[in-house]
Amino acid sequence: ILIAWRNVQKSKIYSAINIVGLSTGMAVALLIGLWIWDEVSFDDYFRNKRTIARIMATQTFNGETSTHPTTVVPLENELRTKYSSDIKRLTLISKRTNILAVGEKRISSSGMWAGPDITDMLTLNISKGSGASFSDPSTMLLSRSMAKTLFADEDPIGQIVKIDNSAELKVGGVYEDLPKNTSFYGQHYLLPWFNKLNWWNTQTDAWSNHGCELIVQLHDHTDIEKTSAKIKMITQDHGYVQSNELLMLHPMDSWHLYSKFENGQQAGGRIQYVLLFGTIGFFVLLLACINFMNLSTARSEKRAKEVGIRKTIGSGRLELVVQFLSESIVMSFLATFAAVVLVHSSLPFFNRLSGKAMTMPWNNPVFWLFTIGFMLMVSLVAGSYPAFYLSSFKPTRVLKGHILTGRFAAIPRKVLVVLQFTVSIILIIGTIVVYRQVKFAKSRPVGYQRDHLIIIRMNTPEIYAHYDALRTDLIASGGAIEMGESNSSPTEIFSNNSGMDWPGRPADLEQARSEHA
Repeated sequence: ILIAWRNVQKSKIYSAINIVGLSTGMAVALLIGLWIWDEVSFDDYFRNKRTIARIMATQTFNGETSTHPTTVVPLENELRTKYSSDIKRLTLISKRTNILAVGEKRISSSGMWAGPDITDMLTLNISKGSGASFSDPSTMLLSRSMAKTLFADEDPIGQIVKIDNSAELKVGGVYEDLPKNTSFYGQHYLLPWFNKLNWWNTQTDAWSNHGCELIVQLHDHTDIEKTSAKIKMITQDHGYVQSNELLMLHPMDSWHLYSKFENGQQAGGRIQYVLLFGTIGFFVLLLACINFMNLSTARSEKRAKEVGIRKTIGSGRLELVVQFLSESIVMSFLATFAAVVLVHSSLPFFNRLSGKAMTMPWNNPVFWLFTIGFMLMVSLVAGSYPAFYLSSFKPTRVLKGHILTGRFAAIPRKVLVVLQFTVSIILIIGTIVVYRQVKFAKSRPVGYQRDHLIIIRMNTPEIYAHYDALRTDLIASGGAIEMGESNSSPTEIFSNNSGMDWPGRPADLEQARSEHA
């Protein structure tokens, strides 16, 4: 190793070029590796991840099949009373934006309406108060950041929060903010369904109005496929046959990566991006290794006499191979160190670009095992060919100035150069295609002017009561051309209802479906 270090120092420019090239490739591969790690570990924060699932409904309207996670209210009671041998806990949830008010302070934020089982299902980390308090219909839970925003340094437990300027709830507990790589990130409060009792009572037998999500926690040894088969026909058994609805359980460990469905079957999702970026990371690292090999073998003339002299004085080929591999390991170590520094310094920018909140896992032994293994693998891949190539020189020919020993001796280097350029061209073409696709997606017509459309959420009774006056004043002032009322934005669908009929409905229109928030 000491001799290898001296050889690296002896050729400073060559070593710097090689280390920079290798470290850049390794940094890209490490960044992609961290991103993939974040993707595949999505929802690992929840200890019950392996036993949690959500109900998915597959419906067919006029020959078109769609699968979505919204379901009907009466399904919760049906599963709770008739399938308790399979299902341990369950709750309906609805992610909404509400206005939380404490005194004169008003905050618009995202949260969930949920049942009391939610705290045990998601194993929330309660830092103040008690998660069990959520079983009280007059109690709510706040995230740590929301509690800080509303109450500053005061103790929030027992304090009153007004929701949408109507219901008043007391704070029963504070839970740690959920990480960004979870399905419930950004849900800063939990509200009990009891405060929606009037609406709830109208839905107890509404088997066609899909307006909530239903998540369940199975018993530890329950077979999810068998349970999914049991509940498949529940809505049709209750008379809702218009859309041939079929139910299924979608496990939590598939929510993020396998969220796409076609004809009622899983058809990929973000896993395709994981595979794509994993492939890109592999080829970028391969290019860096090939570049390392080519630079090493390009110096063959300078190292040839050294090899010839060392063989003449008795050095064996194995000894030379070990020596050249040692140099490769030293340079790979320096490149790995530089790559880790580069990744650490570029993570903030990468997080903004990817929408992540990743950090360097310094305290994770798996990260260090992976990094060391990664370094050794690169050392062997990048250093093996130069080591065996340089150590194969025959001393008698080398000392006479004849380095290449056969007509095919230069073929491996030529193959590596061709491969390097081929991979580079493929990556460049792929980058251009992706750029043009993204540009098209951003500029394609969507049916309305996005730059001139403003959405105001009607979260309070005051806005509802004075909507007509607000609309009249805005249009009269010239601040708005037109204004309309809707349950959702043009790009959001929260719930759907079907089985509607009216006089004059065309006979070939099998079903009518309404989608709204």
